[in-house]
Amino acid sequence: MGRKWNNIKEKKASKDANTSRIYAKFGREIYVVARQGEPDPEANQALKVVLERAKTYNVPKTIIDRAIEKAKGGSEENYDELRYEGFGPNGSMVIVDALTNNVNRTASDVRAAFGKNGGNMGVSGSVSYMFDATAVIGIEGKTADDVLEILMEADVDARDILEEEDSVIVYGEPDQFHAIQEAFKQAGITEFTIAELTMLAQNDVSLPEDTALQFEKLIDALEDLEDVRQVYHNVELV
Repeated sequence: MGRKWNNIKEKKASKDANTSRIYAKFGREIYVVARQGEPDPEANQALKVVLERAKTYNVPKTIIDRAIEKAKGGSEENYDELRYEGFGPNGSMVIVDALTNNVNRTASDVRAAFGKNGGNMGVSGSVSYMFDATAVIGIEGKTADDVLEILMEADVDARDILEEEDSVIVYGEPDQFHAIQEAFKQAGITEFTIAELTMLAQNDVSLPEDTALQFEKLIDALEDLEDVRQVYHNVELV
């Protein structure tokens, strides 16, 4: 699959190490998901997914608690969930998920980020058909064979199990996200290096060095936008 999730996560963590951007984005996402359902993760599976992901990014408990309390308090702050699709340099493909309280602002910002970095916006469906919704869960301290045995004992299916550096990464169907985590927890594993519901490209592409640098600038520009929650693409970055 070539996604190299550890490298991607380290790059994001490094970029956000000296800012509160990532915490603010998680706070907004937790609030929205908690408000859409129950503010209890045991009764709201979507919230549980977000909280598991927040944990892997070391989001402070105070941020999480504040967002959930805000949802419980009946705040009237409303956000729209939006998805944009577009193309980067050399026909590379990008999906942008956003949460916004100003649709016009977000659309303008996303379009500008594409336009200034060698890309262009596409219509809905122009890119997403080349991606698969995927659960990605990573752990440390086990081999791929160990993980396969754990999942088989729990009667849980996975699309793929790969060893990446010091981690084992499990790729599964989105509806298997909690089943995979529960299998690990039953085996005494409660810490995850990655816990994501993502859009995974069916085929990754490589770009020439100069084009790859331009593409990275595009992704950075999109991820820096306040309203952008997640950015997915099909480029193999080194």
